[in-house]
Amino acid sequence: MRILSGIQPSGTLHIGNYFGMIQPMVASQSKGELFCFCANMHSLTSLTDGAKLLSYTTDAVLDMLALGIDPDRSVFWVQSDVAEVAELTWYLNNVTPVGLLERCHSYKDKVAKGIPPYNGLFSYPVLMAADILLYQSNVVPVGKDQKQHVEVTRDIAIKFNAQYGEIFTIPQPQISESVAVIPGIDGQKMSKSYGNTLDIFAPEKELRKKVMSIVTDPTPVEAPKDPDASTIYALYRLVASQDKAAEMADKFRGGGLGYGDAKKELFAVLWEYFLPFREKRRLLAENTDYVNEVRKKGAQKARAIGIPTLEKVRKAVGMV
Repeated sequence: MRILSGIQPSGTLHIGNYFGMIQPMVASQSKGELFCFCANMHSLTSLTDGAKLLSYTTDAVLDMLALGIDPDRSVFWVQSDVAEVAELTWYLNNVTPVGLLERCHSYKDKVAKGIPPYNGLFSYPVLMAADILLYQSNVVPVGKDQKQHVEVTRDIAIKFNAQYGEIFTIPQPQISESVAVIPGIDGQKMSKSYGNTLDIFAPEKELRKKVMSIVTDPTPVEAPKDPDASTIYALYRLVASQDKAAEMADKFRGGGLGYGDAKKELFAVLWEYFLPFREKRRLLAENTDYVNEVRKKGAQKARAIGIPTLEKVRKAVGMV
């Protein structure tokens, strides 16, 4: 079973990225053949500063390695290092109905948030389809907001296969319901686009300030509170043990726990949880030769799998 997943380097990684995408990636290394990549080409839909994108890409590679991606147990690469994905995107564009893309919720949501409605943003699902289909992926772990794009990929692959022959594997989306949506400090889905993130590798003072700024309701300290309606508790149970999470839930329901104290508990557990990852990242940042070699070898492995697929497509459409 080939599992494929990727993450955009559009800013520093936050805990929503980790629990929603990276932690399942790391776990997948023992469940199947993991293909994971840094999706820097996708970032162009919202990031136009080249120097920033380059920096974010470098940081994302360090982050993903620090957080548990093992290049010896997976295929790990940077999207733009495999040029074949751009060529495949063009072939797929020519069998993708405009109406299929017009139904994608992500495009409408992002335009509503102020992201320019360029064609790259509109046809983003086609590039995503190329990412998935080039490597004949079986399973694609995604958040709920990306499930539709995997469904679009399936539609494109089915249409291409019907027109040109059975070339592509039809992938299946995989969603972990327990962590499909991670709330940000404002209670909405945690996202760099919304500026509501808790960054994994932020300095201690900065992270504490962010945690203490989590939006809460005006319920008095002494009053009982519903843990399931609390952003604080939703984040706490991700990084605390089951016993600790149950203890905090009881404190919420029993009354007497102020939100300020709950935030302090959250910060302490959050800081401790990511401590080993921060140390590993520091060591990786000091060994750039190793990191560059990982990136080079990863791209070579990805291309070795992707090129045979692309050659079949080229032949099918008349390019060979």
